[in-house]
Amino acid sequence: MLPFLLEIGTEEIPDWMIPGALEHLESRFRELLEKNRLAHEPLQLDATPRRLVLRCPGIQPAQESAEALVTGPPVTAAYKNGEPTPAAHAFAKKMGTDLASLRREQTPKGEYLAYLQRTEGRATGEILAEALPELVLGTYFPKAMMWAGKGTSRFIRPIRWLVALLGDAVVPFAIEGVASGNTTEGHRRLGKPGLVVTHASYEQTLRDNGVLLSAAERRARITEGAAALAAAHGLSVATDERLLETLVYITECPTPILGAFAEEYLTLPEEVLVTVMRYHQKYFALHRADGSLAPNFIAVMNTSADPDGLVRSGNERVLRARFNDARFFWDVDQKRTLADRVDSLAAVTFQAKLGNYLEKAQRVAKRAKFIAQPLGLDPGLIERAALLSKCDLTTELVKEFTELQGVVGGLYAEYQGESIEVSQAIYYQYRPVSMEDEIPPTLLGQVISLADRSDTLAKCFEIGLIPKGSSDPFALRRSAQGVVKILAEGDAALGGIRLGDMCFGWGSPLFDFFRERIRHYLREHRVFAYDEVSAVLNQAGNAELVNIQELIQRLSALQDVRKSDDFEPIAASFKRIKNILRQAEFAGGVVSEPLLVEEAERALYGAFTKVRADVHLQRAAGDYSGALEAIASLRPAVDGFFDQVLVNASDEQVRRNRLSLLHELMTELSAIADFSEIVTK
Repeated sequence: MLPFLLEIGTEEIPDWMIPGALEHLESRFRELLEKNRLAHEPLQLDATPRRLVLRCPGIQPAQESAEALVTGPPVTAAYKNGEPTPAAHAFAKKMGTDLASLRREQTPKGEYLAYLQRTEGRATGEILAEALPELVLGTYFPKAMMWAGKGTSRFIRPIRWLVALLGDAVVPFAIEGVASGNTTEGHRRLGKPGLVVTHASYEQTLRDNGVLLSAAERRARITEGAAALAAAHGLSVATDERLLETLVYITECPTPILGAFAEEYLTLPEEVLVTVMRYHQKYFALHRADGSLAPNFIAVMNTSADPDGLVRSGNERVLRARFNDARFFWDVDQKRTLADRVDSLAAVTFQAKLGNYLEKAQRVAKRAKFIAQPLGLDPGLIERAALLSKCDLTTELVKEFTELQGVVGGLYAEYQGESIEVSQAIYYQYRPVSMEDEIPPTLLGQVISLADRSDTLAKCFEIGLIPKGSSDPFALRRSAQGVVKILAEGDAALGGIRLGDMCFGWGSPLFDFFRERIRHYLREHRVFAYDEVSAVLNQAGNAELVNIQELIQRLSALQDVRKSDDFEPIAASFKRIKNILRQAEFAGGVVSEPLLVEEAERALYGAFTKVRADVHLQRAAGDYSGALEAIASLRPAVDGFFDQVLVNASDEQVRRNRLSLLHELMTELSAIADFSEIVTK
């Protein structure tokens, strides 16, 4: 086995593209090895902003030679009167051999002419030299550029060097004049160019030249260094995994430093200060022991030390300017209340074909009141929160710090004397941003968020802006997923709302779209088994009839009852019943007791009649576990029926009566879940 190293050296790659590129590079390289029958040890992927690295401790030096029996024409067509025909000669020529080397092979279709073709294994180095250019350039990035001139190869950033070593030998190839070799480059400031490397020296050579190759090591260096700096001053670092991931992939030699800003800036809302530090400067915020924001921050520089404090003072100077901007915009914005800004929304476009944000806010108000009809909310508060919800789009602070949309509206509403219910509804209106995010904490906030999202979905679908494949420019999947999450996890009062109850102006394509979002939420976020989700969703019927909180109750009951000994056998029986009814093309009928001539079918009908009444009572009380346990208790009677009764009786009336019994059984007892969807052992 030979070790392999591939390093693609580039200009700085955007941090958020790196993890996905590594996954794609790993997948395609593994496919390359498997396609060429090359055994290998596990792959290792690493990256910094300036390099993508793939390593393998061992790859088979060459392919094994292979033999394959290739069949040609039938013997009857290959020979006539004992003489070879043109078909035989053509097959021999195609195989690169003579007639004497061909053989006859008996197959299920008859006797055929055949040839045992031997393929000599190629050297791994030869295969890689041929495949690596396409492999490198085929690495997926959301965007790419031509850096060597018009009509040349595309990559995320210009490729500056290539390292490709198989064992001690360079794998020779070139991309746009950049030839592979055994030399890499160190850190821009701390390292040197033209560093000769081997498999054994590669990582240490980079380390000696200011590059920590391992993302895990860079992450630990940032977190541990930041925590130590904060602790030394009695502070703690605000957890921010997304910022940490960014810093890991924009640095090769990360070093945290502690900075400070004037206490006077703490008069600004914490949300504003943290947003400036996080999104605009990539700084960690710090907190005091009492949880309040400290006038300090942690920056991460891409070098080993700051002996004269120049980097620290530079970061402090930039942050001070940003905070001054924020304070100026805050003061300017207070000259007009949110209520004064409502009419100004007419000048802010929501979508070219869907009008402006004033129209949007008015639609949200109407839809929110419609959703809230059974919830007992004050219509005046609903109208106020909806109309003010988008007004911060006209503020200078949101124009400068777009990440604060909604948050600024909520802060301004509270500062300007709006009720706490209204200000919180505005503040949290864009939650949840993701499936991991929290939903709005108040019922009014949940209603406003539902109304806003459902309006966006309805209007976009109305004009044909429907997500296709990976394309979703208006984040409609995220909006729909937010609706599902709020309905599932929101206030108990939302438990009585079905999709069809909260949405007007929705068509079938949007309900179908929602059905898949519900399935995704239940499977990926709530981690229910796929067959259980299918069983409950199939029973629920059209998506507009779905009550998501009730779905979860049914799934939880199904998950619990599935552990019983009777459940899977009864599910298998339901699947059998469904197949029988489908094959008989039976649409249903009424059971006639006098036609129940066998003891086993009378026993099943009696047990079914009792269980049906129990199930109706338990369902009405919301006791889905009890209802499912009652259904599972039918197992002995169902087993007895199939053991002792012939459904397709010779007597037509008896046969139809038995089919009617099975149809009633299937219809009545599938009210909680479609048991035929359950995968049984």
